[in-house]
Amino acid sequence: MDLDVVFLGTAGSAPTAQRGLPATLVRRGGDRLLFDCGEGTQRQLLRSIGLIDLEEIFLTHFHADHVLGLPGMLKTFSLRQRERALTVYGPAGLERLFKVLQPLIGNTPFPVRLVELDPNDELDRDGYRIAAYAVDHVPHALGYALVEEPRPGHFDPERARALGVTPGPDFGRLQRGETVDGVAPGQVMGEMRRGRKVVLAGDGAPAEMTRLVHKQVGAVCHEATFLDEEGERAAETKHSTARGAAELAAAADVHTLALTHVSTRYGGGQVRDEARQAFERVIVPRDFDAIEIPFPERGEPVHVRVDDARPVPAG
Repeated sequence: MDLDVVFLGTAGSAPTAQRGLPATLVRRGGDRLLFDCGEGTQRQLLRSIGLIDLEEIFLTHFHADHVLGLPGMLKTFSLRQRERALTVYGPAGLERLFKVLQPLIGNTPFPVRLVELDPNDELDRDGYRIAAYAVDHVPHALGYALVEEPRPGHFDPERARALGVTPGPDFGRLQRGETVDGVAPGQVMGEMRRGRKVVLAGDGAPAEMTRLVHKQVGAVCHEATFLDEEGERAAETKHSTARGAAELAAAADVHTLALTHVSTRYGGGQVRDEARQAFERVIVPRDFDAIEIPFPERGEPVHVRVDDARPVPAG
């Protein structure tokens, strides 16, 4: 089951010639989940994987740089005569936001379902869940964690034969957790294997809840709007510095930290260099870069750079 994160927009509050406004796509198997939808997101999709008929969009909060891509995208879906329903998730105030946007969006030929989430709400999916959690930014702002279910351990067919189990359907029953002729699954199955975990933190200052959610995550996408030299400004606006995000990642034993929401004040190299003073496995992705996240036993996350499409170990 493939899992990757595609960075569609990595700028802060204002776009640049190289960076679009915040938008991140998570792909797991056939699922396509968009987190935030800054101005120009549909064009970023067209320039990368194509403007797919998304079924779920998750908003972290309602600042303009995170939501103003929605009217245009929904309008394009309408022009296509889309019929499939679209669900938009977000914190409290989502329905009020759509009332404001209604004159821009107009009537759509497809259902748009709005779901307001509270911190600690979870959405169950096939083999994983999406958990919302509170971040320290504006009231009701959310981050999201995609958490896979643990997977069964490896099956030992030789051990099963030695215990008298006949190869065939009985092997499958053991792997599904059934006892066969007195042989319990635990006798022939290895330890459960942990799933993968990806966190999209949205905007926010480093906080204890964020550290707890980040614990032992494969990849965290966290904002780094400021450098230490503007730490006071970061605190006033409830944003993160590059060092602050990195210190959080180090404390949480994150594998790979991807810093986004890059301000026009800085180059990506400046952000990376400050963060690496506190945590080595840091990347500052550009638009259309990706992180491929294999199962833990198959290797480490890989940073795929858009310029040459050559994968390199993340961080």
